[in-house]
Amino acid sequence: MPVLVGAVTGLGIYALVRALMPSRRSPIQQVARIDAMRARGAAYESSRAAKDTSRLGSLRAQVGARVAELYLQQGWEQRSLRADLAVLDRSWEKFLATKALLAVGGLFFGPFLFAIVWQLGFGDSPIIPVWLALLCAALFFFLPDLEVRRDAADKRRDLRRVIGAYLDLVSMSLAGGRGLPEALMAAAEVSDGWATHRIRNALADARITGISQWQALGQLGEDLGVEELKDLSASLALVADDGAKVRESLASRAETMRHRELSEIEGSAGEKSQSMLVAQLLLCAGFLVFLIYPAAMRVFQV
Repeated sequence: MPVLVGAVTGLGIYALVRALMPSRRSPIQQVARIDAMRARGAAYESSRAAKDTSRLGSLRAQVGARVAELYLQQGWEQRSLRADLAVLDRSWEKFLATKALLAVGGLFFGPFLFAIVWQLGFGDSPIIPVWLALLCAALFFFLPDLEVRRDAADKRRDLRRVIGAYLDLVSMSLAGGRGLPEALMAAAEVSDGWATHRIRNALADARITGISQWQALGQLGEDLGVEELKDLSASLALVADDGAKVRESLASRAETMRHRELSEIEGSAGEKSQSMLVAQLLLCAGFLVFLIYPAAMRVFQV
């Protein structure tokens, strides 16, 4: 058993070192890396945050760069996760560094947890700390994914709400006699917020890159994982030359998005009402047990 424990521990350390140390890439890994870099696009670029010059920040940056390089070598694109990070405006490398450091922390937390349990008199097998370490490492490694997906879902919900209002503004600008490119930019400059800021930057980049503004909106929807922006881009590409059809399309799409948002709000309110009803029923059941228990005990004693 000690030999088995030492072998598993050594294998884990070797795998960790091999993952963090650079190695010579095979032709297959090189092709996968090029494909991943080509497919990740603008949303997968690291955010230009201020550099942390502390020792912990330097270690985090190095670990993140190594793990990101490993992902590129293996061709692991993680498009949905990258899109969530793009919505939250977080760095891909820092996110990977957080996952790796939490996994390392889980390796030490598992044996520490076993030591507490062993002191209480439960468990005496030497293989239990190894399995606890691996389990805690895997659990800690995937915890940031859950947090990012939850926060990104909230951000996308806000973005969809802003898109509906944005489409109304574009429709009003078109009714005032502006062209579609001018209406798109004018509507983005009216309001302020992180969502309109993203839309405004995408439209400004379209002028620099030479693509149409609806293509820029479609690319933004692809980067952020927002289907409404991609559908809007396709619709604008079809009716971009007819102002009346553009206004009708935008107005109907904004109305559809508002109805969808109202349906989601009503569904969420219904779920909360049901949860409150269940809590009240449990409270009433506990109160009834509290009332019936003395009488039941007297009956059984007799």
